[in-house]
Amino acid sequence: MQEEFYIAFENYLNNEMTLEEKTTFENQLQNDETLKKQFNLYKETTQFLEVKFSNETIDFKANLKSISKDHFSDGTKKKSKVISIPSKWFAIAALLVVFIGVWFLNQDGNPSYSDYNMHNEAHFVERSEGNPDLKVAQDYFNKKDFQKASETFAKIENLTNPEIQLFYAISLIETDSYSKATIMLENISQGNSVYKEEAIWYLALSALKQKNNVECRKYLQQISKDSEKYNQAQKLLNDLD
Repeated sequence: MQEEFYIAFENYLNNEMTLEEKTTFENQLQNDETLKKQFNLYKETTQFLEVKFSNETIDFKANLKSISKDHFSDGTKKKSKVISIPSKWFAIAALLVVFIGVWFLNQDGNPSYSDYNMHNEAHFVERSEGNPDLKVAQDYFNKKDFQKASETFAKIENLTNPEIQLFYAISLIETDSYSKATIMLENISQGNSVYKEEAIWYLALSALKQKNNVECRKYLQQISKDSEKYNQAQKLLNDLD
């Protein structure tokens, strides 16, 4: 993740955002499950640091000030090879090191939905001609605003196209509407469209997100060797073992 996200996390936790910034950030958390998980882990990590390493953090900052004073005092004329970096960035760098370490320590080896939810973009509509809701739903999906995408898909009557149904189902999984997504994906998987295997893949991912590994394995084992999802399915099966 880019460093600006960590800064946003810190600003949010310290109530240093404007009302508009806070609203925008909270909307992002609501609509992006991966970002939400990373934010929660960041928050837990900072709380852990404050409790466990408060003295060390103070000493660290004191040492930085001492080094800065020795090498960059107004009275010194001697050049130094030490590069002056604002203490804010020292703190971020130190926190990132600990954050990454804690993140790895907290991994239990089990795969998660966020490891595999890399969706293709929707390109079934090039213009808004015909059904304008379809174009709107497509655009929301590509922006990863899955809540609005699913709400817009729901407005479309006689939605029988397997490709559109697939993207609708993905939006439903992302918004935790599993039952409706399952019905739609099962229907696609039992048909003869080119999206049959992909529907099975997303049935597996839906089960994975719900932490139902037995159901996840069942669907993964149905994916044929000819499918584009076969290698990913095998990797996920191995990760589940």
